[in-house]
Amino acid sequence: MIVEKYFRESHPEIEPAPTCGGSALVARSGTNRRFRRLRLLQAAGGDDRISALPDDLLLLVLRRVDSRTALRTGLLSSRWARLPRELPALDLRVGDILPRRYRRWVLLHSDIYHKGTHILYRLDGIKEQLMPNIRRYQRRAMRALSRSVNSLLDAQAHRKVDRLRLEFFITHNTACMNRLISKAMDAWGISELEAVAKPTHWHQTVHTFPSHGLCQDPRSSSLRSLKLGGCLLPPLHDYNALSTLVLHDIPELSGAAYECIFTSCTRLLVLHLDSCSCTKDKVVVVDAPSSEIRELVVHECKFSMCLRALPKLESLASIETGVHFESTSFPCLRRWNLARDIGVRLDGLRQYFAQHLELDLFLECTPDISDLIIRFTGPDRWIEPSSSPSSLLLPNLRRLLVADVPSSWDVSWPRLLLEVAPSLEIFHIHIAPCMEEPGDEISWQPAKLRRHHLKEFVMAGFEGTERQIYLVKFVMGVCTALRRVALFKSGHALDKGHWDWEMVTQQSTWSEEEKGSLLEQITDGVSSSTAPVQLNFG
Repeated sequence: MIVEKYFRESHPEIEPAPTCGGSALVARSGTNRRFRRLRLLQAAGGDDRISALPDDLLLLVLRRVDSRTALRTGLLSSRWARLPRELPALDLRVGDILPRRYRRWVLLHSDIYHKGTHILYRLDGIKEQLMPNIRRYQRRAMRALSRSVNSLLDAQAHRKVDRLRLEFFITHNTACMNRLISKAMDAWGISELEAVAKPTHWHQTVHTFPSHGLCQDPRSSSLRSLKLGGCLLPPLHDYNALSTLVLHDIPELSGAAYECIFTSCTRLLVLHLDSCSCTKDKVVVVDAPSSEIRELVVHECKFSMCLRALPKLESLASIETGVHFESTSFPCLRRWNLARDIGVRLDGLRQYFAQHLELDLFLECTPDISDLIIRFTGPDRWIEPSSSPSSLLLPNLRRLLVADVPSSWDVSWPRLLLEVAPSLEIFHIHIAPCMEEPGDEISWQPAKLRRHHLKEFVMAGFEGTERQIYLVKFVMGVCTALRRVALFKSGHALDKGHWDWEMVTQQSTWSEEEKGSLLEQITDGVSSSTAPVQLNFG
């Protein structure tokens, strides 16, 4: 077949799954049954060394296989039937059932459309061969998963489970998933629940819970951590123990529904919103003076967020989502990861949609920030010097990372941050190479400021350009306590969670002539600080 030949040429690293006369899923299932019978026959005629192991070792083995396999071991004997009930976590994922051949179909479909090669194939061939095969595997896997879930529900054994993780496709077989979640919460006392519903290939559907919500008795629930994906949001206000909530790919909700999370979930400490949508005005207003939320992550959501009051908030990550402060009612906010990509990359439209924004727009209400990660990107530099800069904009900032600065920008723009952060101690910059033409340069005015706390300045992606050298000279000239300056050709900022990082650099070879020339340019006209500076080229 043409599609098979295309895949073999595009992905030689993935071997075809063997089939004979039927689907890989059916073939594999039959092979497993024959292997299981053979193994039992061999065990009947010899020593069963596995069953001779103590329970503690057998439980260690079961914890290292997927939950569906662990539950099936209960068919071996009454002793094995008891062991899976002692597992503290159940992890039932439809991805564990899907065969390798399914992934080959999905990769092929993705390649055809992302690489633009769909024009080489008949449209009816894609619809009649690719899509039906992909969905067929999904439906078969869901039937197998549903059988396992129903068998688990039909067993009357008492269980004590701490964590339940579900991943399933949205088909007509998903009612048992709601039953399992309800039983796990009402009868088994789970404290952590993750339910990720995935639409079948290219079908825009969402999973819904019963009208009563996740369980029958939410007030008595022990649920502390909840992660939902691809689901309509159930009522959450009665879960008194809920402290961590992660919502991923939630379909369009009203702004009021999101706002209710902040105001009605009174024990909530951690809230993550990832790729979520909002209806109508596309703005979520957060005014929750009684909220206990300490950590808020808003990642690539299709709405903007207006923050009015979150008095206990300590850590904020706003990644490719507009977050605006309307007040300074955030006395505990210390860490912020701020990422924005602004601009249109089509050459004919870039100049019409160009924006010019100042730092005050982002930072004027966050004076207590001590750790800041900034990623400002786009085809053209859109951050501008403030018309009325404030020396107290970031008076408590200690650690600063400016990551992924496009090399086509004037890379000296982070000087703006140094000017408004008098207490800065660590200053790291990563410059990312890009194919755009160099843009406009900032016309800097002479500065008389002095910074007495900065001790370390590191720049990764240093190529010795004029604006890079200008920024290094400026830092060395105004920072009286500077001890270490490190300039690396290669490197990047490695995220360690949302609010910490590590500069990962590679040692490059600099000739003595290059070092001498750069050192002369950097130190020319720079007054010496009170202590010698260690300048390293890497």
